[in-house]
Amino acid sequence: MTCATLTPTPDLYIGLMSGTSLDGVDGVLVDFQGHTQVLQHAGCGFDAGLRAELLALNTAGDNELHRAALAANALVACYADVVQQLLQRAGLPPQAVQAIGAHGQTVRHRPQMFDGTGYTLQLNNPALLAERCSIRVVADFRSRDVAAGGQGAPLVPAFHQSVFGQPGQTLLALNIGGISNLSVLPADGEVSGFDCGPGNALMDAWCQRHTGQAYDDDGAWAASGSVLPALLQRLLDEPFLLQPPPKSTGRDLFNPDWLQQRLTLLPPGTRAEDVQATLTEFTARACVDGALRWGRDAAQLLVCGGGALNGRLMARITALLPGMHVQSTMASGLPPLQVEAAAFAWLARQTLLGLPGNLARVTGALGPRVLGAVYPA
Repeated sequence: MTCATLTPTPDLYIGLMSGTSLDGVDGVLVDFQGHTQVLQHAGCGFDAGLRAELLALNTAGDNELHRAALAANALVACYADVVQQLLQRAGLPPQAVQAIGAHGQTVRHRPQMFDGTGYTLQLNNPALLAERCSIRVVADFRSRDVAAGGQGAPLVPAFHQSVFGQPGQTLLALNIGGISNLSVLPADGEVSGFDCGPGNALMDAWCQRHTGQAYDDDGAWAASGSVLPALLQRLLDEPFLLQPPPKSTGRDLFNPDWLQQRLTLLPPGTRAEDVQATLTEFTARACVDGALRWGRDAAQLLVCGGGALNGRLMARITALLPGMHVQSTMASGLPPLQVEAAAFAWLARQTLLGLPGNLARVTGALGPRVLGAVYPA
């Protein structure tokens, strides 16, 4: 008598992420059966018009409600394109996927402000995405945490622990998107995390302004300049950097106007590449300061997000952390541009399982909460 070998049923989710770098959408198809495994990765870059509109909607302007609604529809068109790419590459029908975790595009992040609750706003149209893809969509992950008195961010530390955590060893996971955030994954399991400060946002804005390029490829332009000590100190004097966790931030703070206020004392003739070198150093130091303050006993720092592909930035972080082994998350089997999208697939799964997606220790919420709203297929 022979026994048939049972093949575990896949537990498939799609995660979509469009971050504060505003470079486009990353999507992943993840199987959570057994260990977390990314099966497919796809992307969709924003065209110049959509990128400019999403950037403009980060600040007050005319006819915002109308413009935001149309921008959300355009964003969902990118989302749907990525979903179709993932399904085609995997050879799967929509019905094979449990849900899509769609974060949306953050355009305002002001938790705990104004009336004590504040708000966080992500442009999205999850109902349209469900219609386009014929897959259940989970969206609006942050607002329940804000309603519970939290920051609504960062939400990725629990996921980082699930995929990168090592028993008996303290690790750090640093995501460098438009804003940088750090997860502290200690040996005792008491995970913490917070936003460090700017990631790519200031570097990208300055690069776009002076070279016409969306970003500084591999940090080569920054490497051609010299750090300006007086400007660096003015940047490092930002009070947010000294605030204790829980804390989160966004383009509401670290934006071109914030930078311009600190450039006013530069002498005439200052080279643009020297400012870029200084912004790169500032970003590195903001990340390193967070690591040294809250994760000093860690032996390893894993870096994900677009910043992990900036060779100059990675070199500076490595040099400033001589006691830690700094490497991208590729070393742990998850490429840097897939991590955050996979996190929102994981968060969608938590929602459908009725499990919390936040960590109150990280966000400052009153307690664990099931996050997100579900839009049936």
